[in-house]
Amino acid sequence: MADKEQVENEEMKNKETTEKNEVQLKQQELDELTDRYKRLLAEFENHKKRSQKEREGLYNSILADIVEVILPILDNLENALKVETADENYKKGVELVLKQFQDVLKSKGIEEINALGETFDPEVHEAVSSIQDDTKGEKEIVQEYRKGYKIGSKIIRHSMVVVAN
Repeated sequence: MADKEQVENEEMKNKETTEKNEVQLKQQELDELTDRYKRLLAEFENHKKRSQKEREGLYNSILADIVEVILPILDNLENALKVETADENYKKGVELVLKQFQDVLKSKGIEEINALGETFDPEVHEAVSSIQDDTKGEKEIVQEYRKGYKIGSKIIRHSMVVVAN
């Protein structure tokens, strides 16, 4: 009878050991699947961020190309305002069109590049001439021939400037 109990005890221990091994295997599988899931999720999030950044870059690039083509129109409107005219209504109309044009550009994130009084920066300015003037600082911009524009950090058109000293 003692042998029968001993055999039953051993069978129970073997059964418990087998069950523990199965539980450990299942836990290991679960851990591997959880780790794989977390990696896939992180990869997906990175892909979403990268895609968003690429879309924004593409949008800014396309917008910059379009704006670059129409900037001469803006220049001509600004030049039209400089011309003396006896017709104040005509002048006011040109001012309104120019203001509307500038507002549209601003709403799309397009900014003028500051030039007059600034220090020359070849990243955003294009020097077309230089002068000697002891009253001005080194590499100070004293005149702007053509305004420059940018969208974010992308330069659409460099400012065309005259630099002192």
